[in-house]
Amino acid sequence: MEGGKACALVVVDMINTYGHPDADLLVESVREVLPAVTRALAGARGHGVEVIYVNDNFGRWRSHHDELVAAALDGPYAELVEPLLPDEESLFVVKARHSVFYQTPLEYLLQQQGIGHIVLCGQATEQCVLYSALDAHIRHLEVTVLRDAVAHIHPDLAEAALRMMERNMGARLTAVDDMRW
Repeated sequence: MEGGKACALVVVDMINTYGHPDADLLVESVREVLPAVTRALAGARGHGVEVIYVNDNFGRWRSHHDELVAAALDGPYAELVEPLLPDEESLFVVKARHSVFYQTPLEYLLQQQGIGHIVLCGQATEQCVLYSALDAHIRHLEVTVLRDAVAHIHPDLAEAALRMMERNMGARLTAVDDMRW
């Protein structure tokens, strides 16, 4: 990995039923970035990089990752989830709010794995990805955002969010195919 720190690919909210407000706008963008997200997963896995799915629980407080995956696969957008399914080596953290760090064990998990650099992909650029990058930055983690592997609801806000992550948080923006795992 560039920079010398151990890294993990963090897949944000891609296990999704899309049964929420603005889903129609988000689905269109997810379709566009899906090939890049699958390449990111293949690249990380091919280089032995830890893959961590951090996913919203959508208010299902008794659910675990198998139930979230099953609900997404049973939903109307299973074709957006099937190519991205966690494998047996992937880690899975359930979250309830926008940031992957907010009241989750992710920070502890990263510390235990010796990971000092996270690579973000997933959705939504102007919400969960942005807030996760900020929370990583304040934790002194290096952050890379795979700009072609993040989906958005509003293109103008997503572009502004990417600029903020780069300028204000020191995040490195790169394309999946340019990522050096």
